[in-house]
Amino acid sequence: MLFPCLDKLEDRSQKFLNESSGPEPAYGKVGKHNTLLYKSDEPIFLDYGGFLPSFEIVYETWGKLNEDKSNLILIHTGLSASSHAKSNSLNKNPGWWEGFIGPNKYLDTNKYFLVCTNVIGGCYGSTGPSSIDPSDGKRYATRFPMLSVQDMIRAQNRLIKEQFGVSKIYASIGCSMGGMQSLAYASEFPNEVGKIISVSGCARSHPYSIAMRHCQRQVLMSDPNWNRGFYYDNKIPPHTGMKLAREIGTITYRSGPEWEYRFGVERADPSRQPALCPDFLIETYLDHQGEKFCLEYDPNSMLYISKTMDLFDLGLTNVSKLRKGRFQAEEKFNGKDIDPKELQFRPVESACSIDPDTAPVSNVRRTRKLTPLESKVDLLEGMKHFSNKDILVIGVESDILFPAWQQREIVDLLRQGCKQQGLGDGSNIKHVELSEEVSMYGHDTFLLSLEHIGEPVKHFLEG
Repeated sequence: MLFPCLDKLEDRSQKFLNESSGPEPAYGKVGKHNTLLYKSDEPIFLDYGGFLPSFEIVYETWGKLNEDKSNLILIHTGLSASSHAKSNSLNKNPGWWEGFIGPNKYLDTNKYFLVCTNVIGGCYGSTGPSSIDPSDGKRYATRFPMLSVQDMIRAQNRLIKEQFGVSKIYASIGCSMGGMQSLAYASEFPNEVGKIISVSGCARSHPYSIAMRHCQRQVLMSDPNWNRGFYYDNKIPPHTGMKLAREIGTITYRSGPEWEYRFGVERADPSRQPALCPDFLIETYLDHQGEKFCLEYDPNSMLYISKTMDLFDLGLTNVSKLRKGRFQAEEKFNGKDIDPKELQFRPVESACSIDPDTAPVSNVRRTRKLTPLESKVDLLEGMKHFSNKDILVIGVESDILFPAWQQREIVDLLRQGCKQQGLGDGSNIKHVELSEEVSMYGHDTFLLSLEHIGEPVKHFLEG
């Protein structure tokens, strides 16, 4: 039997070996000539330990900042998106939200000044694992510190204040991980944002999405060419692991109803004998998505940012714990009581997983500590302080990665927070849920059903 799918992977590896130097991935081609760059020389302390002595954020803008600096809207990206949400004078290529942004469009550049960044931890110009560690001149790789969504937000907030002199943004909007960021912006800086829009986001990751991202990471890390994250100087990148990880991700980004409509159970070529390589139409689609992405994004950035998504939790217990650790590190640093090197992030090897061969079953907790009700109360307490804001939450019924119940949960808890604090009936919290009849595109609806996302966004911003 022939295995052309494996031959393709082996041929690509051989091609890399035959080249005089390793491949230049797409993310490595992002130049400072077609983006804007913010650099902070002040350290940023991180929620899970350690700090970055300095950092850079690549960003792009559309529209014009008005005289009183009251019309800035911050756009937050999903896991693998760059700052290039729309074409502009520096980069004429279409952006990932091209049809959503522009004069008289849903994000109207005649009215608003739009800013979109590449998050720290990313690979499209902002400081991340592929960046150079200033302490030794080598790439961070997996020496890069673990990040929280709030870390990303604090870096963006510094950019907004220092680069534009804006003390309060008009609105914060994001989809997917961007929806997490938008809520986190309200959580971290409730007095520095007017309106909050979270599309297909959540206030806390749930087990299914964590499990799927875990599988993606395990597949990628199992590629021998990943080399525990130190592959940048090698000729062969972990392209096989990245391809398979992307295929797993694609399964969660779209929906069964869409695939039933587009592919059914038809094979690409029914005249041929069944094969173990991509054979069904759905298999060829996944294969194409993996092929297209495997050199587009830095594998370490995918690992780090996907883990950041898993760790996202606006519950009071989690947020308080993270803030306490970060504040203690800042106090030590500012008081000069400790060598900055002592604050560097150090991954705890034994904490990465529980070894079933050495850990007694009786010592391994296999059930949750908090009951579902206790967990929900904790989340309510963590979100109360910004429940007075004008907030729009949009969900999609066909989304399996951020299921619609998660958006309903955000709305219900924020409205409860309003009522408990005597702030009204919660009518400031708006909710839109797109049915399967309206959109069958699952989690990717915000990229594909622009009208159904855009109309409520436009109405909310102008209201």
